[in-house]
Amino acid sequence: MKPLLDVLQSRIPERRPIWVMRQAGRYLPEYRAVRDKAGSFLKLCYNPELACEVTLQPLRRYDFDAAILFSDILVVPQAMGLALDFREGEGPVLQTVHNSSDVDQLRSVGDFAEFSSVWQTVELVKAGLAKKKTLIGFCGAPWTVASYMIEGGSSNRKQALAVALENPAWYGQLVEKIIAASVLYLLGQIKAGAEVLQIFDSWAGDVPMAAQKRLVIDPIKRIVNAVREVHAGFPIIVFARGVNSQHSAVAVGTSASAIGIEEDCSLAAVLASLPDKMAVQGNLAPSALLGSSDALKVAVGAVLQGVPKARHIFNLGHGITPQVDPAMVAKLVDYVRAYDAEQL
Repeated sequence: MKPLLDVLQSRIPERRPIWVMRQAGRYLPEYRAVRDKAGSFLKLCYNPELACEVTLQPLRRYDFDAAILFSDILVVPQAMGLALDFREGEGPVLQTVHNSSDVDQLRSVGDFAEFSSVWQTVELVKAGLAKKKTLIGFCGAPWTVASYMIEGGSSNRKQALAVALENPAWYGQLVEKIIAASVLYLLGQIKAGAEVLQIFDSWAGDVPMAAQKRLVIDPIKRIVNAVREVHAGFPIIVFARGVNSQHSAVAVGTSASAIGIEEDCSLAAVLASLPDKMAVQGNLAPSALLGSSDALKVAVGAVLQGVPKARHIFNLGHGITPQVDPAMVAKLVDYVRAYDAEQL
């Protein structure tokens, strides 16, 4: 069987599954070469052959248990009709929505031509993936995607949060459209070969606790339900970054198979608060890969202590950074494997 699927489906895995958020990225020289060949980040996202290549690159270097589709959460708002660009040193620049008229002009579900190239990437990756490796598809969660659509790019999200908390009718309409587009996008990924999904709510921690059910939990739950209406019991990981003490509420409220945990939370404490069949994912600090080998080994041990492999997917608390030496990632994998071997 596949270790990642075993954990997500409440089976004992032969080993603790490992993958890393942003594992296909700028820290790898081979990725940088392919990105240069593509001409831009967006052109890379929409070139199935090149996107497949960078998706598979990390698994050629490292003994990871999963590949995650190379794409971006802003593919969804772009497919909905918003202009999108990625600028060096600035990040994403997205056309914005500010009222019901803007929302009304967004494309309907049948017009999302951009998704087809991503689905083709999934097909190519699945064809090239080793037998015991799992393919992860993904999308952004409605709150995070909506925040980009309102603010237009990297920001403090204060404007988006003010709109969401005031809850004008058009914000609800926007979320409805994001949910519909996301469900279509994910179902297409599954049809193309994705075996697991992760829903990224990167800015969930910005939402006050009193509003998290409405803005974070319920919209994700609707996506999960819609996917599982078509594919019963499909394994879905939810990563609601920054919700801290509310991870259990998010996991249970969304019916996640596993909940991603950032680096400043206690993995064991969250696990103890979850139902028996739910798993945790994370939570090594990405900065641990920037220090010494000895410090990394200690940090890995601190994450793994008391967390059984049957309910844990080893990962970082957020994405790997471009400054990381690729050799440190190899050490990371070795340390996780060695730790589990010593526990037998």
